[in-house]
Amino acid sequence: MSLVLKSHCKVNLLLNILRRREDGFHELESVIQPVPLFDELRIERATKGIELTCSDPRLPVGQDNLVHRAASLFLKKFEAEGVRIHLQKNLPLAAGIGAGSSNAAFTLRGLNELFGSAYRPDELQSMAARLGSDVPFFLQDNPALATGRGEQITPLNPFAALQGKGLLLIHPGFGVSTPWTYQTLTKMPNAYGHEGQAEKILQSLQSTQSGELAGFGNSLEIPVFQKHRVLPILKNFLQENGALVALMSGSGSTTFAITNNRSAAETLRAKYHEHFGQAGWSATVAL
Repeated sequence: MSLVLKSHCKVNLLLNILRRREDGFHELESVIQPVPLFDELRIERATKGIELTCSDPRLPVGQDNLVHRAASLFLKKFEAEGVRIHLQKNLPLAAGIGAGSSNAAFTLRGLNELFGSAYRPDELQSMAARLGSDVPFFLQDNPALATGRGEQITPLNPFAALQGKGLLLIHPGFGVSTPWTYQTLTKMPNAYGHEGQAEKILQSLQSTQSGELAGFGNSLEIPVFQKHRVLPILKNFLQENGALVALMSGSGSTTFAITNNRSAAETLRAKYHEHFGQAGWSATVAL
C-alpha cells in the first residue's frame, strides 16, 4: 500500500517578532493562511530504513532533509520497519512559504495513517515542534494563530474578509536564509513589534463587512529588505498596481499580493512579468 499526499504551503498575513528568548528562539505572534499550491509525497512501507528520493537534485535526501528527519522520528518505535518516500517538488526552495515544513508535517501525517494511527495527535505535535517552528501548523488545514516560537497553534475558521479574494505569490529566483534573518534582526532592536497586532488583524479578517484590510505586517522585512533591495521594489510595484495588500511571507523571499479576485491576481501577475521579466516563479490562487 502506498499513500499520495498533497503538501500545501502558506503565507504569513502577520509575522510580528516580539523579542529574543533566553533559549535563543524568538517570541512571536503570527497569523497564517494556508495556500492551495502543492508539493507531492508518495509514501509506502518498506523492509527497513528510510529511502528518500526527490525530483529536485538541489535538495539533499539524507539526514539533513526535513522529510528524512520526520520519518526517522516517527520510526523510533518501529525498529524493524522502514519507509520509501518520493518527494515531488513543485514549490520553490527557501521561499518563506513553509514548503519544507509542510513536507515534514505531511510525512508525519501520512506515516501515521500508514501505520494505523500509531501516535496520538499530541505526540505528533511534539514531533513536529522538534522538527521546526513552522511544522506544527501543517498538522491541520485551517488558518491559524501561531504563538510562542511559532509552534503553539490555534486553528481558526476561514477568514470572512478573504472569501473570493485572489492571491498572487512571486518568488524572485533566490532564497533567503532564515537563521541569517533572525541573527540580523537581533542587531535591530527597533524592528521588534509590540504584542496585540494579531488581535487587530484578526478583527479585520473575521469581519463580514466590506472594508479595508488592516493589520498586515512582517518584522522580518526590515533586515531582509536591507540586503535584498529588489524586494521592496517588488512590494511597491504590487501596491501601485492593484494589490489590496502586498507583503513578504516568512523570512522571504516570496512576496504575495491579495487582490479583489483571482482574475485581478492574474492581471497583476502579467504586469509583474511584463515589468520584471520571466525569471523566478509565480502563481495565483483563489482564496
